[in-house]
Amino acid sequence: MSRIEQLLANVASDPPDISAAAEAAGLLDVAYTLTDSPVGKLLLATTPAGLVKLAYLDGDDEADVLQRLAAKLSPRILASPRQLDEPRRELEEYFAGKRQRFDLPLDWSLSHGFSRRVLEATYGIPFGSVSTYSGVASQAGSPRAYRAAGNALGANPIPIIVPCHRILHADGGLGGYTGGLERKRVLLCLEGRL
Repeated sequence: MSRIEQLLANVASDPPDISAAAEAAGLLDVAYTLTDSPVGKLLLATTPAGLVKLAYLDGDDEADVLQRLAAKLSPRILASPRQLDEPRRELEEYFAGKRQRFDLPLDWSLSHGFSRRVLEATYGIPFGSVSTYSGVASQAGSPRAYRAAGNALGANPIPIIVPCHRILHADGGLGGYTGGLERKRVLLCLEGRL
């Protein structure tokens, strides 16, 4: 193998990690990584403030999610798995049944107003517990806005961590879930609710 072929083989197999240099230069606003989980492939994204996005990738592809993040947050996005080591570790512990509460800093900047209040109320629902759409609407300050609460939960940018799977209809029915009802069932079973 020639010297040029060796160099090309090294670059192709181990691309340089530029995220550390970009971060040091102040050029990295959003770091992301992909991870596998029992509920499918997830995209995790973080900002200096905290975890900002957890996306299920079967409905959206990676490029779509990143494009929306670039439009809403910043176009300075890079893959940087090491910056998401802690969220990945906590998710692994959760799925292994070893974690009931996430201790991650969160960046709420993708949610505003009533929607954010609904998500913050949902974040406070403990492992193994459930609430209703009207319950989180009440906690968010608008008891009769259960449909708007459902819309806010459907747009939850950080599912699992902000446990919208713990929200049920008043009659005990599952309701909806951004990741699909099968994922909601899996998460509720993991928490001993189904």
